[in-house]
Amino acid sequence: MSGGVTEAALAVARAVAAPHPRRAGTGARLGASAVNRLAPLLGLAGLLALWFAGGLVLESVPAYAAFAGFAPGPALASFAELIASGEAWRAAAPSLARIGQGLAAAFLLGAPLGLLVGSAPLAERILQPPFQLLRMISPLAWMPVAVLAFPSWDGAIVFLIAAAAIWPILFSTAAGVKRVDPVWLAMARNLGAGRLAALRAVIVPAVLQDILTGLRLALGVAWIVLVPAEYLGVTSGLGYAINDARDTLSYDRLAALVLLIGLIGYALDSVLGRLAARARWIPTS
Repeated sequence: MSGGVTEAALAVARAVAAPHPRRAGTGARLGASAVNRLAPLLGLAGLLALWFAGGLVLESVPAYAAFAGFAPGPALASFAELIASGEAWRAAAPSLARIGQGLAAAFLLGAPLGLLVGSAPLAERILQPPFQLLRMISPLAWMPVAVLAFPSWDGAIVFLIAAAAIWPILFSTAAGVKRVDPVWLAMARNLGAGRLAALRAVIVPAVLQDILTGLRLALGVAWIVLVPAEYLGVTSGLGYAINDARDTLSYDRLAALVLLIGLIGYALDSVLGRLAARARWIPTS
């Protein structure tokens, strides 16, 4: 009898020690969720490690000693000084204003043209060749034209930003219109909706995610064009601050400004990415 009791006790112990299938599944899901959340931090940690490695090379090689300010230590100290003194905001505010104006102009022109190109095959055949030709021209190639055409440097910079940002918005909007389910449009017509009503009630909500995705892509292009565009005659903005740091050989400040540009651009891109992810439209039946 004692043997039976012993075997029963061992069976109970094994049952207690063995992981419950549901608990094991929950633990695996929690582990996968934790890994997914930590993945971006791991990527940033890898980038920081590469920066530190590059800083060690700059500090250890005499030929690169003049550029030691690019190392993480001096750059992060200068970045903290930029934030504490308010210089970061004073440099970023004019650039953000120019980006906002350029993106607004690109959106007001590019979104309607995208709706036209996507919904009218004849318009697409007429406009596609010139649009593709203009898209392939570097926005910075328009600098001499912009300087001659606009009375102020700010106007020229906003034009260059708009010239860079319009194409992602236009083509993303047109692609979204082409993907609109024809059944939705047929239902709208059957309910008595005209072209403008169908545009307002069906097409625009259906392509809103594509428009925001195009705007997000446009922001990336515009943010890249901004810095060289601000090398023009302006005396404010992130591009001007970068140029000034280069001319004064303040490499720690230059690296801090580069970090600031990256962080602001990442934040803006994240906001538009979240908006685009939430803009998926499903028509109600």
